[in-house]
Amino acid sequence: MNQTAISVKGLKKSFNNKEVLKGVDFEVGCGEIFALLGSNGAGKTTTVNILSTLLKPDGGEAYICGFDVQRQSDHVRQSISLTGQFAALDGMLTGRENLKLIAKLRGVPKPSQVADSLLAKFSLTDAASRRADQYSGGMKRRLDLAMSLIGPPAVLFLDEPTTGLDPEARIEVWNTIEELASSGTTILLTTQYLEEAEQLADRIAILHGGKIITTGTLTELKEMYPPAKVEYIEKQPTLEEIFLEIISKKEAM
Repeated sequence: MNQTAISVKGLKKSFNNKEVLKGVDFEVGCGEIFALLGSNGAGKTTTVNILSTLLKPDGGEAYICGFDVQRQSDHVRQSISLTGQFAALDGMLTGRENLKLIAKLRGVPKPSQVADSLLAKFSLTDAASRRADQYSGGMKRRLDLAMSLIGPPAVLFLDEPTTGLDPEARIEVWNTIEELASSGTTILLTTQYLEEAEQLADRIAILHGGKIITTGTLTELKEMYPPAKVEYIEKQPTLEEIFLEIISKKEAM
């Protein structure tokens, strides 16, 4: 594995005397897409909130790029960006204005140039002068991701980034995430969509009962189960495959 970007040891957190995290342990290498998989209420968002300094743990320790999350929170914040389940945009501002605002808040030189570069990177140049509340769900999410890259961060937390998106928009976001990782950004992705983790992650951790019960690549996780029974049947397309095929044919007309 590459140099460690995220290190978590024995992380604990309780709410109203209910233990949500019971000693979570994992590591993420630099430039890796690491998926934290779990059902609703498993503690995925709690883990992300602790790692992004929004929440204090009850026990354990965590490091981002070598900085202690609790004792060096300022350094951690300078190294990360967080994209939550809902796009954090100002709907009254245009796409370009949203990007310029974040660039100015972060003290980035030449905010206009930074905004134009990111608009081009995320295929939003044509919509740059439109108000963000007029964007589609996929466009809002792409703009949200673009805003989170201003800095740029060494580590990007994506907390269920495709929740509520249609199949086309979801694939747009998947492609964007893969491009970010290929450029060297470390990504911790939380999701409850199995196909999302399968599509994107270099490694997958399953969070259940307040602990990580297993971690590995998709191949390694598959090896934990008995060999699949071979049956020769006609494979039927999924509804999502049918939908995307119909849309692509319509657009080609």
